[in-house]
Amino acid sequence: MHAFLVFLQQNPYILLFTVVGLSVWVGRWTVQGYGLGPVASAITIGCVVATWGAANGVEFTLDTFTKSLFYYLFMYGVGLRVGPSFINSLKGDGLKFVFLATLSSLLGLGIVVLGARWMALPVGAAGGILAGSQTMSAAIGSAEQAITSGVVALPPGSTAAGATAMIALSYGLTYIWGTVGIILICKYLPRWWRVDARQAAQDYEHEHGVPNVDDAGLSGYRPFDLRAYRVVHPDTVGQSIAQFRARFPQYQIENVERGKRLLGADPSLVLRHGDVVALGGSLVALTDHMGSIGPEVPDARALNIPLDQAEIVVTHRAAIGRTLQDFRTSPLAGQVQLTGIERGGVPLPMGLQTRLQRLDVLHFVGLRSAIDQATALLGPVARPSTATDLLTLSLGMLLGFGIGLVQVPAFGATVGLGNAGGLLVSGILVSSLVSRLRFFGNTPNAARNVLEDMGLIFFVAIVGVNAGAHLLSQLSGTLALQILGLGFVACTVPPFVVWAIGLHLFKINPAILMGGVAGARSHSGPAREAAKEIDSSVPWIGFPVAYAVSGILLTVFGYFAMVLAQ
Repeated sequence: MHAFLVFLQQNPYILLFTVVGLSVWVGRWTVQGYGLGPVASAITIGCVVATWGAANGVEFTLDTFTKSLFYYLFMYGVGLRVGPSFINSLKGDGLKFVFLATLSSLLGLGIVVLGARWMALPVGAAGGILAGSQTMSAAIGSAEQAITSGVVALPPGSTAAGATAMIALSYGLTYIWGTVGIILICKYLPRWWRVDARQAAQDYEHEHGVPNVDDAGLSGYRPFDLRAYRVVHPDTVGQSIAQFRARFPQYQIENVERGKRLLGADPSLVLRHGDVVALGGSLVALTDHMGSIGPEVPDARALNIPLDQAEIVVTHRAAIGRTLQDFRTSPLAGQVQLTGIERGGVPLPMGLQTRLQRLDVLHFVGLRSAIDQATALLGPVARPSTATDLLTLSLGMLLGFGIGLVQVPAFGATVGLGNAGGLLVSGILVSSLVSRLRFFGNTPNAARNVLEDMGLIFFVAIVGVNAGAHLLSQLSGTLALQILGLGFVACTVPPFVVWAIGLHLFKINPAILMGGVAGARSHSGPAREAAKEIDSSVPWIGFPVAYAVSGILLTVFGYFAMVLAQ
């Protein structure tokens, strides 16, 4: 066994990928639907492996350059994800959720700082408790940067490695309740308040036309359709396609077959008796006026028309603030099918009263000509692509490092965002700019997820490995109980305060507020459980804005927790 540990010590990349692989595998384990997840598993397994090695006289150390690189990629990815939603949150009704998310984050930070100072916890405990109790693993990085940058003064006899180990230890001890606790609190808050969130969700669905997406998996209903008809009606024979469109604006002729030739759909083309036309429109429209052309025919050649799919970013002023219902009488009705809406990278339930915001991303499928019309009405289009604009990625990273170099005088010293904070701001700026300028710097969701998931898991795994050798010398029963108690309070108190203010002061629909509470803790798990609890997708409406704001604040607050807890 000693020889195997020495082998891992001599081959650090094998050690790293072993820890990451085990973390992903263990992170999939669940008990009654609850599990650690890959990130918490990474730091746990990293610490266990390193402690195991130290107990056998083998010390594992992974280089700090690799650790910092993965963390910086993660921070930039977070900025890309939350950018559009964060910008949108600074106005309108989103300000309510901005306030709630800010309040929740500040309460968590305040409780951790005051508790750490009162109990005189070791250096590093505050940053780890904040990261674990608020389930914000990224705060580990900002807390560690407070040590490596020299802002946090280490007491005599302590080392930076020991402080980093305390961050990892505190995070591991508080993360379990931080995850399970917020899920249970968010799920059962309406019951404890004697509020019928299920009925509130049904009322909202009925009022705003939001369907319950869990009612059925696959559905045979398709609001958009394409059918073929033979031209025999005398009122249609001899008309041009443009004249037909003027009579029936709800239809779109996409192709004309004459004999064995396909003629396309030029507006000046005159229809003749016996022609077969491919007609697109809404299902409702295609069942009306069925005799205006002639009988329906199963003509495969005429119907062999490529459909298009695209993501359109809402940027045109004429579309911002309008509800989906407002577009039912537009020329687009029946020509395209809206399959999804994303706000800040988070899917948003759709309803007739869903109001479009700037930088919303609309997913369309439909006739190519109609997709082109939609871009003129809504904003720039981006065809689905798996390619990543590495030039934009490089420029965005350089911009972030540049922002991180800026220092301003404060409290008798100079302070700045640092590399991590600069990259977070850079990601927000780039994603907001890209969404306005026709996706010039394409970063597909899959690529962004790789930046986030791989960056954070690898970073946390390295932190765990480097910290593990120092854990045995720091852990005691009293210290563990103090950390667990403070983490419990920091996790439990903020959601109750946010719920009370959101419900009684802001009068937010309880079903939406459940998602807002989850977003204020930057955790999608509670929103998912809330949606299951009340059998509705309405909680996801309150999630995106609070999620974007708290994700940024809690990430940065790891640094402030370390500084203020001195």
